[in-house]
Amino acid sequence: MRMSFGLTFRTAKGRWVPNLSQQCSRGSTGLFVPPSPPLDSEKVKELQRFITLSKRLLVMTGAGISTESGIPDYRSEKVGLYARTDRRPIQHGDFVRIAQIRQRYWARNFVGWPQFSSHQPNPAHWALSNWERFGKLSWLVTQNVDALHTKAGSQRLTELHGCMHRVLCLGCGEQTPRGALQERFEVLNPTWSAEAHGLAPDGDVFLTEEQVQSFQVPPCSRCGGPLKPDVVFFGDTVNPDKVDFVHKRVKEADSLLVVGSSLQVYSGYRFILTAQERKLPIAILNIGPTRSDDLACLKLDSRCGELLPLIDPR
Repeated sequence: MRMSFGLTFRTAKGRWVPNLSQQCSRGSTGLFVPPSPPLDSEKVKELQRFITLSKRLLVMTGAGISTESGIPDYRSEKVGLYARTDRRPIQHGDFVRIAQIRQRYWARNFVGWPQFSSHQPNPAHWALSNWERFGKLSWLVTQNVDALHTKAGSQRLTELHGCMHRVLCLGCGEQTPRGALQERFEVLNPTWSAEAHGLAPDGDVFLTEEQVQSFQVPPCSRCGGPLKPDVVFFGDTVNPDKVDFVHKRVKEADSLLVVGSSLQVYSGYRFILTAQERKLPIAILNIGPTRSDDLACLKLDSRCGELLPLIDPR
């Protein structure tokens, strides 16, 4: 199976094995990063001062931190999903109600999973993990579902929208690893094949309706219920207990740094409003405008992976 974004799939003894082409392995990490101006040394100094003065820093990250790892986002100008295609993310209600929607989603996710799960942290993820080790970062909240912060070693972490590396049963609530589900897909679909037509932000690819019709989706092995990735789809809401927990972390912080998020989604934006109410200084590192630029004392339009490693957390 040949994929337009540089992946070739070959079956080997009944298993699907991803082969990264030279183009994908070397050139894809910059494909989804929007253009940005050169680093401004004065802005770097301002961010360094912001971090130095922070004693209980809370960091919130969004899709913009992971584009440098080769994962596209939704809203970036010219390179985000909305700019590249008229496709829109799956809606929670549709997934829960309609079996055909679940079949299409899992077929696409099955094809995209080997590539998505192989993405690695970039220097921005490693920098934030380093800040935690030095005691600079009090808590990290990510809107991403790619597990790259976990891969980088971050522990004081809340995955606001869940994680694609876990699967949830809608019937009994049992959680299982996504890798285990991939093996079940392979057993049920030993001869199934399809050609993908592009990469989406949350671990799936684009397939035609004809391609997904014969794809078999296993039920929960415990209760027989339908399976869903343990993430918050569009149209769903974040668990209230998780929201309360993050609000508490914001109230404990003395400053807030936004990294790679336009803050267009309310689930993240509300914590900026809480920080504003508590008069916390807010800094934003994001290529392009955000919903909270007018609330920030510092706004930087730079690549996260270029700027954050320059900051000394001590």
